[in-house]
Amino acid sequence: MTTVAAQELDELCFLSAQSMSSLKTSEHFQVVKLLGEGSYGKVMLAVHKKRGTPMALKFFPRQSTTLISFLREYNLSLSFCTHPSLTRALGIFFCTPTYYVFAQQAGLYGDLYSAIVSEEGMEEEGVQRVMSQLSGAVSHLHSLGFVHRDIKPENIFLCDRSCRWVKLGDFGLARPIGTKARAVWYDSPFCTPEVEPAKKIEKEREKRYNNGDEEPVEDMWISLESTIDSWALGVLIYCLLTGCFPWAETTHDDCDYRRYKAWFDCEAKKDEIKVGEWRSEEETDNITIKEENQRANPPPSQFQGISPLAMTLLKELLHPEPKHRGGPEEILCYLGGPWLMETEREEKRKAEEAEKEARKVREGGGVEEELVREGRRER
Repeated sequence: MTTVAAQELDELCFLSAQSMSSLKTSEHFQVVKLLGEGSYGKVMLAVHKKRGTPMALKFFPRQSTTLISFLREYNLSLSFCTHPSLTRALGIFFCTPTYYVFAQQAGLYGDLYSAIVSEEGMEEEGVQRVMSQLSGAVSHLHSLGFVHRDIKPENIFLCDRSCRWVKLGDFGLARPIGTKARAVWYDSPFCTPEVEPAKKIEKEREKRYNNGDEEPVEDMWISLESTIDSWALGVLIYCLLTGCFPWAETTHDDCDYRRYKAWFDCEAKKDEIKVGEWRSEEETDNITIKEENQRANPPPSQFQGISPLAMTLLKELLHPEPKHRGGPEEILCYLGGPWLMETEREEKRKAEEAEKEARKVREGGGVEEELVREGRRER
């Protein structure tokens, strides 16, 4: 699959390079406003003058962008992003004297970052709705042989104000699964733990440079696997639920990550001990088991508001060992249940009230039956 995906994308890039046209943006588009900008370039909301269609124009500076990287992102978005929650290119690409440009579907309501309230997050129902869409979108991308590598709130675009329809975009770092790449560590909770050794390499390189030592430091190379996206989805779930990040950086230098890793290792040992154990459904249910586990080994303080159900999902996605990390489809197994402790408590309260009402009805029904029997005997 990886080889096929890579070959097909290369062929599309070769063909599109032959038909690249040079245009003056203002002659064909009415530029409305800036939607976003970053190290890649900028995105402008524009209207096609002949068609009257609103679209996002993505501008890549030619001085800092290779033609192949531009064409790779354009063709991947155009030909492979067919899922409704993936941002798709519109078949318009061209160059100007200073930019490479292509048109894509516009997220008219901003990105997901703007919908997250700091230190509060989003409503739980909205979080589950967003994650169910992203689960399908990322699974689709993986099935075609690609890993996104840059899942974060700023790259998820809103098609309405209520987050009922979101689209994952920005495929500049996407590559075929299995591609060998230099491991790059960066200061972010979205950075996977398997590249932590690259941090030491960067420090050693910086140290040698400062000391005037020109001896090169050997790079660390990794295979780009789909589990990179799983980690990012786990961090994203936490971010949406709490409005914070679980840790500043995914290394043992970070005390919050260190606490999580220690807790996770303890959980892993417990799971090993329980292999082969069996409990009947009459003895306990799945939720009860999760609650018992959470009481026996409470998660680190930054996870205290998250329910046992959601913690089990996060354990799947935020597994420090990439080969044991769950895929994006795991998210679908956890939808519908409470992801926050306060939601779980509210559901329990409602269930207890419903049980009380049912008991009253049953008890009342018993009295009525007894009265009916007494009446029959009197007759």
